[in-house]
Amino acid sequence: MRINLQGVGKKFNLNFKKREGILARLLSVFSLSKNANDFWVFRVIDFTPADGQIVGIIGRNGSGKSTLLRVLAGIYQADEGTVKLKGQVAYLTGFGQGLMPKLTMRENIYLVGSLLGLSQKEIKQRFVEIVEFSELGEYIETPVYKFSSGMISRLSFSTTIFCLKHRNPDILLIDEALEAGTDLNFRNKALNKMEEILLTGANVVLVSHDLAMIEKYCHDVIWLDKGKIVKQGQASEVVSAYVKVNK
Repeated sequence: MRINLQGVGKKFNLNFKKREGILARLLSVFSLSKNANDFWVFRVIDFTPADGQIVGIIGRNGSGKSTLLRVLAGIYQADEGTVKLKGQVAYLTGFGQGLMPKLTMRENIYLVGSLLGLSQKEIKQRFVEIVEFSELGEYIETPVYKFSSGMISRLSFSTTIFCLKHRNPDILLIDEALEAGTDLNFRNKALNKMEEILLTGANVVLVSHDLAMIEKYCHDVIWLDKGKIVKQGQASEVVSAYVKVNK
């Protein structure tokens, strides 16, 4: 199996203070209540899809969906349980992953492409396609900090999706990649492009509030609520149960 999660949990400490002094940090080591403010985002997550399966994760905001995906991506480390991944992993999000605000659009395309493992020559070969797909051609030399959230989503998605087609990953993690300010026309175009990736045989884990997309593309769905799996199984059944509770 490419993905195997057994009893996985992730917590954050609500007492963490970035500028806490050395003395305070030393005292906290000996504090009897040091775990009192640990907040478990999720616990006891078991998840082993068959190779080639597309799995959706649904739930209200704050249920732990994106955190779980970041654990899979290696951005966060699990605090309990085991996470085993086999093969090349790619992570796609609509929130400007890897973009540097002070760099221009052109520079960011080369930066993100490099982070995704492409050579400068390979990025150059895809540069025109990326720009045309993003519909941001007039902003190539503009620093990204001047972009709106929708423009950042377009740039991030366009760069990543064309680079992913080159990488052909074994595991693709998609975190609400089309839900950060993009308009309907771009969403539809992006969905069509993303279908090419979804149908390559990779294991896909898709986090989205778009239940129609989840039901259309996913074999199985996990419904998370307050860090626990409420229901897990066939997409249509889980989505139907979720809609009944969240009318």
